[in-house]
Amino acid sequence: MATESTQSKWLAAEKKYDSGIYSKHDVVMVRGLGATVWDENGRSYVDCVAGYGVANIGHSHPDVVKAIKDQADRLIVMPQTLPNDKRAEFLQELVGVLPQGLDRVFLCNSGTEAMEAAKKFAITATGRTHFVSMKRGFSGRTLGALALTWEPKYREPFGDAVDNKNVDFVTYGNLEELRAAVTDQTAAVILEPVQGEGGVRPASAEFIQEARRLTRETGALLILDEIQTGFCRTGKMFACEHFGVIPDAMTLAKAMAGGMPIGALAMTAEVADRMPAGGHGTTFGGNPLAMAAGVAALRAMKREGMAEQAREKGAYFMERLRAIQSPKIREVRGLGLMIGVELKEKSAPYIHALEHDEGVLTLAATPLVVRFLPPVTISREQIDQVVTAFERVLNTVNPREERQAELAAQQPLTKQTKEAKLDEEMGQAEVSEGEAIQTE
Repeated sequence: MATESTQSKWLAAEKKYDSGIYSKHDVVMVRGLGATVWDENGRSYVDCVAGYGVANIGHSHPDVVKAIKDQADRLIVMPQTLPNDKRAEFLQELVGVLPQGLDRVFLCNSGTEAMEAAKKFAITATGRTHFVSMKRGFSGRTLGALALTWEPKYREPFGDAVDNKNVDFVTYGNLEELRAAVTDQTAAVILEPVQGEGGVRPASAEFIQEARRLTRETGALLILDEIQTGFCRTGKMFACEHFGVIPDAMTLAKAMAGGMPIGALAMTAEVADRMPAGGHGTTFGGNPLAMAAGVAALRAMKREGMAEQAREKGAYFMERLRAIQSPKIREVRGLGLMIGVELKEKSAPYIHALEHDEGVLTLAATPLVVRFLPPVTISREQIDQVVTAFERVLNTVNPREERQAELAAQQPLTKQTKEAKLDEEMGQAEVSEGEAIQTE
């Protein structure tokens, strides 16, 4: 077990040398297995973050660990101009689980890179530069992907460098807005089958099917962002399977390689063949180490029936959450093991209490939503533990009192200033449903 000095050493070093853009937790994680992670002091946590939806098959899945070790002994890096046995094997495995017709793949290292590729392939495939994206949608943080991301707080610090003048944002689920936005000048409609950062909001079948109809009618592409929803998370291998829709392209990443950095744009041959040779590229994409991990992860998903596990466990998880009797809960929603609980007040104090008091890791999705993204390997006993802990913090945590205690330690603030700050942060009453839409 780590000593207090060791804990301070690693935590202090990371906070000192990190870029500063992340809000760090005061804990150092050192090990994970399945749906459990441990900090350096040996405390265990039920992980409902899973690396932001990366560890679908669980932390340190033995097949992935073995594949990485074996491949590291053989070959770690090889550019895609030089064919590689493990890359070819991975591509065969991936195309084998993709929707029919998506049989060409651009390999990269992350979801944002996949989205950057999607924009470029859409432009060359259609000869158009106008895109339709979704309000509350999240497409990534690089300048190109950021133009497709709705939330202004992500875009505004970079001013005109984020060029979204050729992007129309429509309300997710609004058929009339979608019909008005998609024209014969549209290169692609880009949407998530379930909005993650936007509050864990599943699309309706009608909306996605209409997007498919409109894009075919106008010659635009339908690009589905399955970066978080893919690879069994929603109870299907890909979320589009719930809606009976096959897109022209899909962005993929996160869970595809069991925890190794990876990304991909899967597309039809018609889309792929319009990109000129050398029109896009990547140094590390398709490296043999990530490919070996990907082969092992995809095979484990199929062999262990992880889509079915996510479907069954997700239904059980949401049933248990909906049974909680709390006036603080507005709605429980989700698909498979991608679950959000929208509160009538800000979720941060409850997320904090779950971690510090209960040993349960969760994350926010908008200021009001607690998001649960556990590994598919989570057990029913662990689900029960999480729900019991969540109910307990809902009943015991008083956000105003907790924040008041924090502000009390800030000596420069006067009593009046502290009260004003509290009022600004939390409001005098719960957030109404109408106000929640604005808050999110």
